[in-house]
Amino acid sequence: MKNDTRKLAGKTALITGAARRIGAAVAQRLHAEGMNVVLHYRGSEQEAQALCQSLNAIRRDSAMLAQADLANLGGFDSLVKTALQWGSLDLLVNNASVFYPTPIGTVSEADWDELMGSNLKAPFFLSQAAASYLKQSHGVIVNLVDIHARRPLREHTLYSTAKAGLAMLTLSLARELGPEVRVNGVAPGPILWPTGGLDEQAKQAILDNTALRRAGAPDDIAGAIVYLARDADYVTGQIIAVDGGRSIGW
Repeated sequence: MKNDTRKLAGKTALITGAARRIGAAVAQRLHAEGMNVVLHYRGSEQEAQALCQSLNAIRRDSAMLAQADLANLGGFDSLVKTALQWGSLDLLVNNASVFYPTPIGTVSEADWDELMGSNLKAPFFLSQAAASYLKQSHGVIVNLVDIHARRPLREHTLYSTAKAGLAMLTLSLARELGPEVRVNGVAPGPILWPTGGLDEQAKQAILDNTALRRAGAPDDIAGAIVYLARDADYVTGQIIAVDGGRSIGW
């Protein structure tokens, strides 16, 4: 397949959780493809502003900030309308996520609401808010799932369950929004380590269980999203594992 590097130029992407880590890498990669990008953030204002300024220094008026707490559904229409200032919404990347352990016996209703809300509820309602505009542009939704949607991570029951729900949401939205909108997912493996909780021995054990015996990089995820948005015109309802082969033996 020959990649058309101009195919995304001038189009608009809304990326949730775009200030840091994988979200920032996705925003930079899509911007490099010529897209205008809306950088959603919740609390990482300094990082979001720095990223926005750097992108606008490369191409003027090509990046905008959008602050919102995704636990508040009332802000979703505003997020979508921010993207429409460029005329259309062509790509929604549901990347924002909350991740922390929830050992059985310690879980509160607030934990349930936060983990289910960020990883499942928010992607659904933001996709719903964006659906009519994505249909007009024959756009794309990409959800950041997780390899632990298929095999649960110990002491992360709520997170794993929420991501499993997001995997099904990806398939269901592909059926509901087709043929105008394609909906796919990317399931990262060991790309960036969570802040705290894993020592070097634990990290190495994870890498030893991958076929490639190494960690990936945020740009590996960004590249998969570019493929799904730019090149995969006949791909919908699929979840691509970008995990170095960790899930082969599962």
